[in-house]
Amino acid sequence: MSRIRVLVSKPGLDGHDRGAKVVALALRDAGFEVIYSGLHQTVEQIVEAAIQEDVDVIGLSVLSGAHLPISKKLMAQLRAAKMDDVLVLIGGNIPERDFAPLKELGVAAVFPSSSRFDDIAAFIRENAGKREAE
Repeated sequence: MSRIRVLVSKPGLDGHDRGAKVVALALRDAGFEVIYSGLHQTVEQIVEAAIQEDVDVIGLSVLSGAHLPISKKLMAQLRAAKMDDVLVLIGGNIPERDFAPLKELGVAAVFPSSSRFDDIAAFIRENAGKREAE
């Protein structure tokens, strides 16, 4: 079985990527193949990278407060690209009141800044690839 491929990305104008880099490294250490796309990515760039890299998971790190509109646009573009089997996770400064709206958009899980790396890795192992198997 091939390793699960994870794209970690920083959408929008948020310039703080230490957390995203730490999560990317932790996921790599946990055995995943991780691609980090860097700062200031547009939704279009994220979807294009997901297609080119043939990823199983997209992890967004959002600290700017724009997580709802970014997620809405990302999920729509993934559906349009027939990539809705990709597991989408979002992390960062996400208020609990936005967890349910994010999940309604199709985000699989929300991992706020205080989340444990083991919990993120376990969720990915348990859920990546499930949608295409259904």
